[in-house]
Amino acid sequence: MSDWQPLLAELREWEASGLTLPFWWRDDDAIHDTAALRQLGDMARASELSVCIAVIPAKADQTLAEYLSNTPNVIALVHGWAHKNHAPACEKKAEFGAHRPLDTMAQELERGFGRLHNLFGSRLQPVFVPPWNRITPDLVRRLPELGFRVLSTATPRKARWAAPELEQINTHIDPIDWHGTRSLVDEALLIARLTALLRDRREGRSDVTEPLGLLTHHLVHDAAIWSFCARLVDVLMSGPARPWNPFKGDIG
Repeated sequence: MSDWQPLLAELREWEASGLTLPFWWRDDDAIHDTAALRQLGDMARASELSVCIAVIPAKADQTLAEYLSNTPNVIALVHGWAHKNHAPACEKKAEFGAHRPLDTMAQELERGFGRLHNLFGSRLQPVFVPPWNRITPDLVRRLPELGFRVLSTATPRKARWAAPELEQINTHIDPIDWHGTRSLVDEALLIARLTALLRDRREGRSDVTEPLGLLTHHLVHDAAIWSFCARLVDVLMSGPARPWNPFKGDIG
């Protein structure tokens, strides 16, 4: 079992400094109601958290809409259009990179936003989550005119605003070893990364006001990933972390 003491010590430093840690949970690639999605929602609710699921518009179905209508702590976001890679083989995957005409991509986003709004109504929020966390800057600038108010990718944000009227709210902790076992990243490494990230915030080297984001993918979780997430949420919420959820209210 890994040593969580470095993280616990850093969290005590936050509390001693009178700091609180806004904390949110984003889970990607939702399509329909599954046992794994219900486990995710139940785990978040047990910690008095909301969980924001990034939904693939082209694949979402009515079962997901029915689940959301009965689960107040699960909130829908827009996750691209079809989660299809359009980048050449020599580049990292991207659905909305600089590989296609801007107007074509904007039309897909408008179509996806509209489809999910028809499915979810007020349970959908105007937040765009690009597949693989990649998006060309030219399209970022067009997101507000398409109705989006938040862009969410990964790693500490460089600025609060990605574009005028478009806030950047990222994720920072991904426990999955995508390029290896596809199970849990070495737990000691995850703890070290998170401890360093929080220390950088506390000591002024990164934005201390940015909400800390946990990124998960419920459809591929194994027991080790579920267990780590449960403990991490418990540790953070027992310390200076506080639930953060600005995504409330009807979007029209």
